Amino acid sequence: MSSDLLVDLHDDLGGDDSPSAALDQLKLVQDKQWLPDDPVGLSKSASDIKSLGGTSHLPWDDPFYDIARHQIVEVAGDDNFGRKVIVFNACRMPPQHQLDHHKLLMYLKQTLDKYVESDYTLIYFHHGLTSENKPSLSWLRDAYREFDRKYKKNIKALYIVHPTMFIRTILILFKPIISFKFGRKINYINYLSELEEIVKCDQLVIPTRVREYDDKIRLSLKPSVVPGPISPPRSPPLPFQQFGVSLLELRHRAADSEGIPLVMRDTIGFLQENGLKTEGIFRRSANVSLVKDVKLKYNSGEQVSFYQLDNVHLAAVILKMFLRELPEPLLTYQLYNDIVNFHNVDTESQAERIRDMLKSLPEENKASLRFLIQFLAQVSAESEVNKMTNANLAVVFGPNLLWGQDASMTLSAIGPINNFTRILLDLNQEVFIQSSCCQT
Repeated sequence: MSSDLLVDLHDDLGGDDSPSAALDQLKLVQDKQWLPDDPVGLSKSASDIKSLGGTSHLPWDDPFYDIARHQIVEVAGDDNFGRKVIVFNACRMPPQHQLDHHKLLMYLKQTLDKYVESDYTLIYFHHGLTSENKPSLSWLRDAYREFDRKYKKNIKALYIVHPTMFIRTILILFKPIISFKFGRKINYINYLSELEEIVKCDQLVIPTRVREYDDKIRLSLKPSVVPGPISPPRSPPLPFQQFGVSLLELRHRAADSEGIPLVMRDTIGFLQENGLKTEGIFRRSANVSLVKDVKLKYNSGEQVSFYQLDNVHLAAVILKMFLRELPEPLLTYQLYNDIVNFHNVDTESQAERIRDMLKSLPEENKASLRFLIQFLAQVSAESEVNKMTNANLAVVFGPNLLWGQDASMTLSAIGPINNFTRILLDLNQEVFIQSSCCQT
């Protein structure tokens, strides 16, 4: 079947294998009748999504509200290697006549514009793309043209989850126009459990249809080859474990007299001496094997010297990973609602309000937050060189300082969380110096 389809497509393209010809002629096959990938039928409509608890994170008068309300494109924090994660859900695309595909493309660009200066990962959930909601091949051609080097340079991986014959054929068809370098970034993910090596699935709002489909194909396998569960149960912490352990536990175990965890002391100490003038600090990812090795050493009680490793971006990734893997976020679930609604606080009252909010933090959280924010203030002081202003740092660290217990809440609140983080950085002297004076 696949070979016949490719011959058919090649004939439609005039038998010309040149990249320019492929681009110019793709429109000729936009009405090709593809075999349906999903026997279930149409993707969820906006009302279906709303009934599942999903809402747009944009106000109703935003020009992209009618696109965002479908939740086709989402941002999901960082992956396991410190890269921002952008998610595209095919099953949430409504029928073709109900969606402005050009506007969808512009919305996707607008979302990526906030993150393309940093390394990022794109996850595409393919299940749910049907003959009724598939975009035309001419749209795919235009989309590829629209995303220039600015967007392709820092994408480190594109993961296609639950690939079908259709998507594999499309990629083969596009092979003449996809650069070799970009092609190496494309990866197929057959089961959701495989995603755990890349990103914590708990932080993704994976559509119910996708989860049900994954369960179905896993159950159809022989018992000997069934992949493991998406999120295996947590095992008890190792005696020297540093990642995924509460700050209270770390304070009793190996933190300094102020309650600063070992990983934070090591990474921030090294970065203060070697990373403040590094352009794009916290925006680059690090070698995957090095990240795993450093994490294993910390959890095994081995000493880690970033001075010997001499890698600024590695230390930056390890710091973000440590914060993200805390059992409870540094700013705590208790402050979640206050922070998400912080935009309602008058500018003149913001510093005082933050000081009052931080009083509820456990001492180890308060000490670690102060240590981190004062370091980030040093980073932003060198922003003319490193390009990391308070606003840029907030985009990087906001999702690592606070997330909701429900992942869907986190996605809708990323903007307010980042905004609070920026204000905290802007007012760090008023917040922390005055609070220290009050304590004395």
